Amino acid sequence: MLSSYEGDQTCYDGDMEDPLIGKVVDNGEFQIVEKLGAGGMGAVYKARQPSMNRLVAIKVLHAKYLSRDDLVSRFRREARSMSQLTHPNTAHVYKYGQLDDGSCYFVMDYLDGHTIAQEVRRNGPLDPDRAIYIMAQVCGALQEAHQAGIIHRDMKPENIFLTKQAGTADFPKVLDFGLAKVTEKQMGTRSIMHLTQHGTIFGTPEFMSPEQALGAPLDQRSDIYALGLILYEMLTGKLPFDVTGKREIMTAQVKTPPIPLSKRRPGKSFSPDLDAVIAKAIAKNPADRFQSAAHFCEALLGCLSEGYLPSGLHSLPRVSSESISARGTDSDEYDRPQLPVTKTPIYMLIGGIALAIFGIVALVVSILR
Repeated sequence: MLSSYEGDQTCYDGDMEDPLIGKVVDNGEFQIVEKLGAGGMGAVYKARQPSMNRLVAIKVLHAKYLSRDDLVSRFRREARSMSQLTHPNTAHVYKYGQLDDGSCYFVMDYLDGHTIAQEVRRNGPLDPDRAIYIMAQVCGALQEAHQAGIIHRDMKPENIFLTKQAGTADFPKVLDFGLAKVTEKQMGTRSIMHLTQHGTIFGTPEFMSPEQALGAPLDQRSDIYALGLILYEMLTGKLPFDVTGKREIMTAQVKTPPIPLSKRRPGKSFSPDLDAVIAKAIAKNPADRFQSAAHFCEALLGCLSEGYLPSGLHSLPRVSSESISARGTDSDEYDRPQLPVTKTPIYMLIGGIALAIFGIVALVVSILR
């Protein structure tokens, strides 16, 4: 079995010795049995939870980083963000704690499968209906996070894990909220967490929104841009820019028009509707994108082939008919914020007319003199 966590770096069973293998955690509640993967900050392990008769994953922040307040804050932020999300397509966190050596850890779902990045690398681009179905479920997870005031800020193929749940294949789980921005809505007005300074750049350049590459403030539309790029790569195996190098990619995110989906994969035709939906998702200006993951999902579902209705659609976000009809059915219209119409009081109108007349009379008098 091969599992993947923590930045798409993988380890096979028995791949290396580790002092945590066999260790009992939380007064015997969990026993670590295997290392699943490792990243720059720590590692992820498979563990048994005898009391619940299940397997779990334990993510550990190395003790050597405990002196780094920023890394500890990021680790705790990820645990807190994920623990508050209940959508079936989000990996769930059950517990947060510390090991005997002071290392921080949290316990989350154990997932058997592989990431979207691995799927594309092994088997090539996905069929459009399959890719849309997977991405629509991811939209459900992000919609819940956004409504809770949580912006992921590091969506990429490595952070979407494909597994099987209740007999349903291609069941994605969103991972790694380590760079998540916890907004005022989620934290409360008196406890806003300022995680980064304005102008700080963070995330993965290949899936970074233009505003993120510029270090500008972000909202949920930055995640939607990343989802559009992920879907583009799922369909073509490539990014929508012919550039290499981190700096060049970030520049392209800001300035370079994306290569249309229909021109990126020779010999493969895509529906004009799907091309238009992805183009809207990865628009340079946030105001030109889908304004919510639910709207993006709604547009994607409209691109499915007739009769394609796999199981699992119950977890998708829905845009209410009332909200659409109130703002029009065209996506460019119902995504656009509506400004309230303000009526001018009659006394202000009369006063304005009187001032205008007075000004005209004064001008005529001055000319006659």
